[in-house]
Amino acid sequence: MGNAGRMPAPDPGPIAVDAPAGVVVRPLMTQWWLDLAFVHWPVEPSRVAGLLPPGVRPDTLDGVTYVGLVAFRMHRVGWFRLPGVPYLGTFPETNVRLYSVDRQGRRGVVFRSLDAARLIPVAVGRGVFRLPYVWSRMSIRRERDVVTYAGTRRWPGPRGAHSRISLRIGEPLARPTELEHFLTARWGMHNALLGRSVYVPNAHPRWPLHRAELLTLDEDLVAAAGIGGPLGDPVSVLYSPGVPVRFGRPHRPAGIPTP
Repeated sequence: MGNAGRMPAPDPGPIAVDAPAGVVVRPLMTQWWLDLAFVHWPVEPSRVAGLLPPGVRPDTLDGVTYVGLVAFRMHRVGWFRLPGVPYLGTFPETNVRLYSVDRQGRRGVVFRSLDAARLIPVAVGRGVFRLPYVWSRMSIRRERDVVTYAGTRRWPGPRGAHSRISLRIGEPLARPTELEHFLTARWGMHNALLGRSVYVPNAHPRWPLHRAELLTLDEDLVAAAGIGGPLGDPVSVLYSPGVPVRFGRPHRPAGIPTP
């Protein structure tokens, strides 16, 4: 029948700067995200639409979507209400992510890659959740107000893909901009699991954000994630000391028709 009679996807509405009430009642997983660097570039939605799972589309602000490179320390990943694991659940991680919205107006992220320094979490993430985890050699170092994140891929590759981010932490943001909320206030993840798109909600306190000065950026993870072409200089660089996070159970979002 083609596209005749299909309704356009609705506007998701204002950005929710706080997690929706009751979005995670019984957490499936808990963890802390610490010492985060958020580095972002703007891109045209058509450039990344084909990289998203079925049933979701690029989320946009003023007609533009974004590619994020997010480096941080994962801390004490735990299941259900059990205490987090101190060694296997604590490691550096660096993600390449895109911004998505589903038919129900739920904003989320889509991970194009997740580099992590622990092999067992990588194997579980790839095998159970079908997330594009990669085992990498990684480190996070802080000297006063300068934080440096470094990583080089081991398996499955491409071997040698790497990132090095160094930033100087600035003053806390008393009132983040709409763009800064758009890039950080994300209350779910869209992913393809067993041939279906799923939405996994998360909840955490409002981000404590700082402006940050980018001192070093040497990476090819974004290109390895399928986002080709030059992106230019990042338009947003932020730092956060971190938040505790709870993940809910995955469920399937309503599909969005292809225009």
